[in-house]
Amino acid sequence: MLRIHFTGQDLENIRIARSPDPLWEIICSICRLQTKEGPLAFDPWRRMVHERLRRGGAPRRAALALRTLVPYATYFPDFLTPPVEGGSIGVAAGIDRVLSTPPRQLRSEMALLAASGEKPFAGAALALGDVEALRLLGDGLRTYHEAFLAPAWDRIGSAAGADVSWRSRALVTGGTRALLDTFRPMAVWRPPVLEVDYPVERDLHLEGRGLLLVPSYFCWRRPITLVDEGLRPVLVYPVDKAVASVSPDAPTELARLLGSTRASLLYETAVHDCATTTELAAAVNVSLPSASQQLTVLREAGLLTSRRDGKHVLHTITLLGRRLLEGRCG
Repeated sequence: MLRIHFTGQDLENIRIARSPDPLWEIICSICRLQTKEGPLAFDPWRRMVHERLRRGGAPRRAALALRTLVPYATYFPDFLTPPVEGGSIGVAAGIDRVLSTPPRQLRSEMALLAASGEKPFAGAALALGDVEALRLLGDGLRTYHEAFLAPAWDRIGSAAGADVSWRSRALVTGGTRALLDTFRPMAVWRPPVLEVDYPVERDLHLEGRGLLLVPSYFCWRRPITLVDEGLRPVLVYPVDKAVASVSPDAPTELARLLGSTRASLLYETAVHDCATTTELAAAVNVSLPSASQQLTVLREAGLLTSRRDGKHVLHTITLLGRRLLEGRCG
């Protein structure tokens, strides 16, 4: 269990990243390739990756090299997922931060990886901050992301966006306690400690630094965090994978969106960011049964996602839905 100890100042400085962090997605996805966990969520992606790996070339070399730095269920270096002020940044800027890791941190963390029994790619050279070794690492991260994550990034972003919207709604309507309660059962808030399902016993004292919550598509079952407690505290947590699914009949369903009621509901969902069926029905001035029926059509078309929250169903627009609205307005 991981026990995260909050002070009053930490509760005032708890934040949610608005989007997944590309570096954390790289690391977590490499772990998913090493197991058969989550077949419904990850098997379609794994099949795509394995097909690409069979072709060889730079993507295969990148995946094999990074695998030596990210062994499953054991230590991987913190410098691969550098903390970012205010949330996640683009993959290029994130890789630049990786390559700017201080030499002392490189030596320390590569030594820990070697001590775990792994034989990391460019181990000794990377530990010394060798320019060529760092260049190869940067190329590997870029190639891996382009080959294996970029094709799925819309799906990843949709799942994370929907998750952030409903957790943000909980924060607005119920405060910090309500936000932390959304993480049950993988984390339980027992003031002033957040008890997190974790493979080892550990205590993390925030000491006024706050906590950044980062949604992740490839994180699985339980949250993860950095090993070095001296770094800016972050908790990477798994989002619901179901909200990212898109009906295989989406093109057919999209043709049904010509009606004004559905278009208005889609627009209001975007405006509210995260809204209940009742709120959307009132905004569009239609009956609750009619709104529910039309929202189902939008959801089947992959234009919004829905999740139950107690007595209510919350709806969030997807990236596909936003792009459709932007096209209509353009």
